[in-house]
Amino acid sequence: MANQKKYPISRRSFIKVSAASTAAVSAISLGGCNVENLPAPMKRKFGNLGFDVTTIALGGQASLQWTPEDVDPVPIILKAFKMGINYFDTSNLYAGSQLNYNKAFKQLNLIPGEEGYNEELRKSIWLTSKTAMRWGKPGWEAQDKVRNSSNGKEVRCAVDDVKRSLTQIFGDNNGNYPKGAYLDMVLVHTLQTVEEVDVLYKGLESELAPEENFGALVALRDLRDGTNLTGMNPKNEKLIKHIGFSGHANPPAMIDMIQRDRYGILDGMLIAINANDKTKMNMQNNVIPVAEAKGMGIIGMKVFADAAMYHKEPRWSQTPADVFRKIGTPELPSRPLIEYTLTTPGVHTLIVGIGQIDDDPVKCQLVQNFYAAQIEPDGMPADERKKIEEHALKMKPGSNYFQVVDKSGLSAPRDLQKEGNKVTWQTAYAGDEPISHYEIMVDGKTAGKVEHKPQVLKEKPFVFELKNMGSGVSVAAVDKAGNKAKANLI
Repeated sequence: MANQKKYPISRRSFIKVSAASTAAVSAISLGGCNVENLPAPMKRKFGNLGFDVTTIALGGQASLQWTPEDVDPVPIILKAFKMGINYFDTSNLYAGSQLNYNKAFKQLNLIPGEEGYNEELRKSIWLTSKTAMRWGKPGWEAQDKVRNSSNGKEVRCAVDDVKRSLTQIFGDNNGNYPKGAYLDMVLVHTLQTVEEVDVLYKGLESELAPEENFGALVALRDLRDGTNLTGMNPKNEKLIKHIGFSGHANPPAMIDMIQRDRYGILDGMLIAINANDKTKMNMQNNVIPVAEAKGMGIIGMKVFADAAMYHKEPRWSQTPADVFRKIGTPELPSRPLIEYTLTTPGVHTLIVGIGQIDDDPVKCQLVQNFYAAQIEPDGMPADERKKIEEHALKMKPGSNYFQVVDKSGLSAPRDLQKEGNKVTWQTAYAGDEPISHYEIMVDGKTAGKVEHKPQVLKEKPFVFELKNMGSGVSVAAVDKAGNKAKANLI
């Protein structure tokens, strides 16, 4: 491939720190953020969004959120820019992360309206923030299994969170933001349950009643399109360009989120995906293919399980002491873990939180992650991916605490129904292997098969037309290893 000539560093010469890999980068002078000797970062098409995204992206957590006393987070952001990284992540839940971007953006002339504003540079990057508010309007009532949260004391709904992001990143952190400020994408943060999906789609799947309450999606659409259908955008501002969601926990809920979008709302998905993905109900054979088929931009995260692959127990980070500040470990190097995520079919880029940078490229997390991410989507054969899975499982078997649905293997087709001479069903869920096809049986005999393709809309189930009605009809999901799971029509 054309890009491979730019990257002479072999994947097998990953910094452990080995002599070969050290030599490959030690000649690069990065003192004072001098990065002119780095190769141009590899990029991939970002779904159908008309943007080429670098394979490595800067996460908004680690030292940007839980900042150790001896770390200045602003140079981390500046160095990422100078290295050519073009995707930047943050959230309203990430403590001072958005304010750290503000400090860096002032130095980069990325504040609209200020002297020297670099509009060209702003258009060259993708800036994403997030809201964990499920409602689009204040005055909602608490519901079981529906999360609504923000670090903003005055935040009452998702619209408030968007404006909080703008005032923290581009404005005065006091509610004001300059004309021309915008976010490239806002993600509904850490989707966990189908009950949350139900709330998010209120006002879309049901009649929109502005005097009542409605979900975040219809309100975010107003901020994207410059409309005021909800009454929450009276100035008809266009504050965001794209809408998406993130998720760590529940593949069925995430699939439901995508399949219910027949309104052109969702453009992006941030998803937990690492080498221990298959220790739970996995993302790579379930959610990711559906998002890819929908044309969404797909961002990987939690490649090191929020440092649970390394120095802390499997739980969410809480303090600066939880920030990992090394380059992997000899027992579990970081480079193969990054390569595993970026060779997962459908993943376009990977956000990684940075604990610290260093003038010595061998010790700099940002530089080492950069090199590890220079890999093509098909740059790792299946047998090598399997070896990395086996090694990660051996070293850190319980790392993926954030994936709450236990491993269950291939499921049967769901919601099997018969209408006239047609049988319909909703997608099965995959186990360790992708689903291949569905076998239809009538009175114990094979009547035909239907190829499995990711089901992008719930209202468009799989369909098979029966020629022989019979008395007993069943449909079995079959994966690429030959495993079967059958549902009987009742």
